[in-house]
Amino acid sequence: MSSSLFAGQQGGAMFADIILPLNLPQALTYGVPTDMQPLLEVGMRVEVSLGRNKLYSGIVARIHSDKPESYEIKPIKSIIDEQPIVNRTQLRFWQWIGHYYAAAPGEVMQSALPSHLKLIGETTLKWMPVHNDVVYEWSNEAFPAAEALETRKELTISDLRTLVGSRHLTSVLNELIENEVVEIIDELEPAYRPKTEKVIILNPAYDSEEALHKLFDELARAPKQLDVLMAYTELSMRNKTVRQRDLVERSGATAAQIKSLADKGVFRIEERDIDRLQYTGEEVNKEITFTPAQQKAFDELTTGLEEKNVALLQGVTGSGKTLIYIHKIKECIASRKQALFLLPEIGLTTQLVSRLYAYFGEELGVYHSRFSNNERVEIWEKVRTGKYKVVIGPRSALWLPYQELGLIIADEEHDGSYKQKDPSPRFHARDAAIYLASLHNAKTILGSATPSVESLYNAKQGKYAYILLKERYMGVRMPSIQMINAGTLEHLKQQGIKLITPELYTAIAETLQKSKQVILFQNRRGYAPFQLCTMCGWVPQCKNCAVSLTYHKSTDKLHCHYCGQRSAIVHTCPWCGGNRIQSKSFGTEKIEEEIQTLFPKARTARMDIDTMRGKQSMQQLLNEVEQHKIDVLIGTQMVVKGLDFAGVSLVGILSSDSLLSYPDFRVNERAFQLMEQVSGRAGRMDGAGRVIIQGHNLAHPVLQWVKHHDVNAFYEQEIKYRYDFAYPPFTRLIKITFKHKDEPKAIEAAKRIATLMQNVPGVSVQGPVPALVPRIRNQFIQEVWIKCQRDNKVLDKVKQMIITERRNITGERGNNGLQIQIDIDPQ
Repeated sequence: MSSSLFAGQQGGAMFADIILPLNLPQALTYGVPTDMQPLLEVGMRVEVSLGRNKLYSGIVARIHSDKPESYEIKPIKSIIDEQPIVNRTQLRFWQWIGHYYAAAPGEVMQSALPSHLKLIGETTLKWMPVHNDVVYEWSNEAFPAAEALETRKELTISDLRTLVGSRHLTSVLNELIENEVVEIIDELEPAYRPKTEKVIILNPAYDSEEALHKLFDELARAPKQLDVLMAYTELSMRNKTVRQRDLVERSGATAAQIKSLADKGVFRIEERDIDRLQYTGEEVNKEITFTPAQQKAFDELTTGLEEKNVALLQGVTGSGKTLIYIHKIKECIASRKQALFLLPEIGLTTQLVSRLYAYFGEELGVYHSRFSNNERVEIWEKVRTGKYKVVIGPRSALWLPYQELGLIIADEEHDGSYKQKDPSPRFHARDAAIYLASLHNAKTILGSATPSVESLYNAKQGKYAYILLKERYMGVRMPSIQMINAGTLEHLKQQGIKLITPELYTAIAETLQKSKQVILFQNRRGYAPFQLCTMCGWVPQCKNCAVSLTYHKSTDKLHCHYCGQRSAIVHTCPWCGGNRIQSKSFGTEKIEEEIQTLFPKARTARMDIDTMRGKQSMQQLLNEVEQHKIDVLIGTQMVVKGLDFAGVSLVGILSSDSLLSYPDFRVNERAFQLMEQVSGRAGRMDGAGRVIIQGHNLAHPVLQWVKHHDVNAFYEQEIKYRYDFAYPPFTRLIKITFKHKDEPKAIEAAKRIATLMQNVPGVSVQGPVPALVPRIRNQFIQEVWIKCQRDNKVLDKVKQMIITERRNITGERGNNGLQIQIDIDPQ
């Protein structure tokens, strides 16, 4: 298309780079028609076509006058927004995420925008018969579609599929087209629709008292309508707006009776947009009172943030870090800026929101994936317009359109949940938060009782301000920790006791007798992680994945935790025909069963991914624990993450060995953090906390560090190990994953990239090797691990070489099904 069509008043052509929600290596350039040029702004959504007139909505990333020479320019079809929905700072953040984490612009856009801000292309069939005088003879399948089209004039493909069924969709569509009765129209439909409700308004003619009395007299012969008017008068005295549903409930009338009054001109019925987000809680203008230890930490934090842009606040569990955060947020809002409070898990927001609402009321917004798509769009708008001054949420909250951030807090900064695993971009929210803060000239606070090795290293090197809060709130004692040899359980199996040592049993009984609560931690869900034929050693495996199946008693089936497959339990071994199949190891379900057997009067509950799937499941469970409706809470690492229960005085860790035997260079760090964090749930109010750790290898140094709550000793040993073996923070890691249904193809692709990388100075290559789980969903998985010097130039060169070679490999014939995934700084 001629660039003269895109010429402005001064004769210069205008073009725009558009980010499309596709895995394309770059934004695409489109021409801006002259009539759109005064209206178009960076950050707006526009409608464009790609390929054979397939329509997409994209984001304007740049407006310029540089005409591409390599392909024909298509025009922007329409501008969707009146003002930008994404600001320039966001686009700079997207660009950094894409560059650092080796993600395509469209992948970043897909992750960043709520689904309902990404318009969808919907094909519409319009009834436009070429020959009006023809009587058509339709097949049985096409007749209802033709009849519906003739009556309604338009049908979407989705409507047509519902009408005729997926099986007949293609044949019916062809029949309609061959008979020349339909025109096919591709349009973008907004997926977001504001939530509305009907509001009743009294005709202004009855505003005066005299006119209203006259209306009452006129309706005296229609008692039901008179009841409606009286109910309306009563409601309008209490509320500025009278909703139809409230009027129906108050008067006992029907919607039809209210409509009849509207038809008479008494009422006017309007549809109004309403807020989907209704937070419950009491807003109180609370004052913050610090303990001397908190005040000292707060003063050091304030000084530290004057000198550095990032501060690490290391405070023991239960030290009251949240109060310090709240005070810093209040300071931020007072300076007319927004604050972001990041948490690693959605579940943590549930407990924290009620606390923060008491301080910030309607200025507090919550954002996470459990909200519906429509709710997320409304939160997006409230952040963009500045209505929300404080936002709390997990890593997805980084994508919101902040106008002027003043502070980002990443609580539990050590937590691995801050790292996005799939899909791309595989970003780390803690590190991304630091960069986002720099774009806004804002400050970042990283908080944890057990900081990551990387953050501690940065603090000790002087890159971050470093603040220590060494005592619990109000001087409450740290819990005492006792190590118990789990080998004693072998002697108790005949008595039906398999998981709980006598010492832990006694401690649970004493705790329940005092009307206190217990948390039992086991980082495996299900009933039994695997079953075993004791005669030949056969273990039931998933047919799609190279993993054993886990028995779940709640469904009485074997589950694959990778692909979701469920199979019937096996009673006879298919290898040897034997019937001696036993459950080995144990998960949260089995612990719950044993506790119910040993303590039949105790009220138990589980907190794991199986029981927390519902939108309100976490909130419900936390409320029950806080209201002391639960005596024993059994959970996976979900119970570790910063939850605050006043009634918990005993924590039991049922298997420390399983935490210390994972094949990963971070195994000691993760085990220490998990055990220290879960221990911190005990005795937070009265200092009478107790922790019992069961295990076989009680001489392991990590257990000694946990016993003495010694973060510094752990760090000194771990940083020496990382230096000796060239692991982060002394190097940068890249993990490249290769997936294909044919194992040789995955291996060959992995070998090509590994060979390419071996010739790069400053780079060490490990692999290719099969992944820890070498087959998932019938895809074979190979991995290549790359260690780079901490040199940005080397890192950028390596990333670019990998991206280029990936494009070459996947573009070759026969490699359509090959997936090559790049993970920078894997966790």
